[in-house]
Amino acid sequence: MRIVREQGLEAKIADVVEATIEGAGYRLVRVRISGLNGMTVQIMAERPDGTMTVEDCETVSRAISPVLDAVDPVDREYHLEVSSPGIDRPLVRKSDFETWAGYLMKLETSRLINDRKRFRGKIVEVSDAAIRVERDQPAYGEPSAMEIPFDAIGEARLILTDELVAASLKADKAARKGRGEPEEPSEESGSDPSGLH
Repeated sequence: MRIVREQGLEAKIADVVEATIEGAGYRLVRVRISGLNGMTVQIMAERPDGTMTVEDCETVSRAISPVLDAVDPVDREYHLEVSSPGIDRPLVRKSDFETWAGYLMKLETSRLINDRKRFRGKIVEVSDAAIRVERDQPAYGEPSAMEIPFDAIGEARLILTDELVAASLKADKAARKGRGEPEEPSEESGSDPSGLH
């Protein structure tokens, strides 16, 4: 279950596509809308093992396109883009925080925690209700470790580091080997071949 959720139109789109994505054997990571070069609806998804290939993106796109066309949650023309979370991925589930414990991340809270809303550091502990972050650059007089409740997290994502890249490549290689696929990854984003909706 995702603990970090969208708001507004993004939430409406997530509600429309999440069951279809899960029915196809994938997990919804997040929905984002951008207005550059027309409207783009980005659906970020992954396999349960955290990987995602171009072919997977195409599969998800083909599954959700008819659902979006039928429900029509967006009142204007848009371009649908389905992509993987990438290496510096958003953290949206408790399991994401557990998987990436020990790695550098940044997060923004929806309310003040010790007089601040932005935090950066390593995930050092994950409980049922919160994460504990060892901050890498606390201000003078501030505690280096912070407990942040899941219900206060507005957005969280990993920060690209050499250690994260190495761990991500190793995990991807192991997942591909476990599925009997070639160990060389393909490009990790795709879009609906028909383009506009």
